[in-house]
Amino acid sequence: MFSSLQDSKNHITRTDARPAPVRRPAKQTFPPPGRGSRRPRRGAHADIITKLGRSLIHHGPYNDRIFLYHLDEADLPGITDRLRSLAEDRGYSRIFARIPAPARDHFVARGYASGACLPGLFRGRVDGYYMAKYLDAPGIDTAGIDEVLTVAREKARAGAVDPAIDAGFLAAPATPGDAPALASIYREVFETYPVPIHDPAYLAEEMQRNLRCFCILEPGGRIASVAAAEVDRAGKFAEMTGFATVPGYRGRGFAACLLRRLEEEMRLIGVKTAFAIARACSPPANITFARAGYTYAGTLPESVNICGSLEDMNFWYRTLAGSEAAPSPG
Repeated sequence: MFSSLQDSKNHITRTDARPAPVRRPAKQTFPPPGRGSRRPRRGAHADIITKLGRSLIHHGPYNDRIFLYHLDEADLPGITDRLRSLAEDRGYSRIFARIPAPARDHFVARGYASGACLPGLFRGRVDGYYMAKYLDAPGIDTAGIDEVLTVAREKARAGAVDPAIDAGFLAAPATPGDAPALASIYREVFETYPVPIHDPAYLAEEMQRNLRCFCILEPGGRIASVAAAEVDRAGKFAEMTGFATVPGYRGRGFAACLLRRLEEEMRLIGVKTAFAIARACSPPANITFARAGYTYAGTLPESVNICGSLEDMNFWYRTLAGSEAAPSPG
């Protein structure tokens, strides 16, 4: 989630009676002295944002991975070797990279697989790829994921649900001043999360940068639900992320309503492509995006530390505005 991290997830409680797929617990190791921070940090704070050459990465023991989220073309072709060396040095088991289509062949040649393809991700014109390289073999419940996707598509074919909310409730933008209330909701909803959304200071800072938050206010004025869009203005895309509803208000369609409000805001500021990354084991989360017109784009196994474990994540995308030319792989 948020700012340059770009890997927040959507949490909506399971409603089926089947047990959730077994997920590998997140690592609790930390960098040796002198190679990381001066003292060990726990939780999402343990992972850091830094440069590798001119490119930007997010890495650390909490998510047990390196995530290359902004590739500078000047770093090709050597960046893949540098990513591998860093992962081996720190003991990470996975490397992920979000890259434009022209760089895909190079990453494939270095042993990466395409986890998801988002057509027209960059400026509505160039396809984007989420690439994955596993240094150990991930476990993945393909049957369970296929079942969730089947249900989501069936619900979408049945027709979109009107994202209206009950009388007395209000959908409104959130401000940095709301950060303590939002952090409180995130602490209640998420046991773990890939970035420190439980920290009000972190949320307030991100909301002053590229994070747009909307919330549902109950008649008494308290926040009942929240969702966010993390905007990449240069790429003209946004990740729909951070969906959370307090337990007493679930099942009222708040997520669908907030998604529509966020899309309206994104169109106004020129965003061309919206995408979301949802927990693969969560039928409600995937149904929400399928019903809203999003298209499934792929799955990354064991990609983030969320809700207490490393989980598989499904990618969904939607074009918000027309571009001057059709999306292309180049």
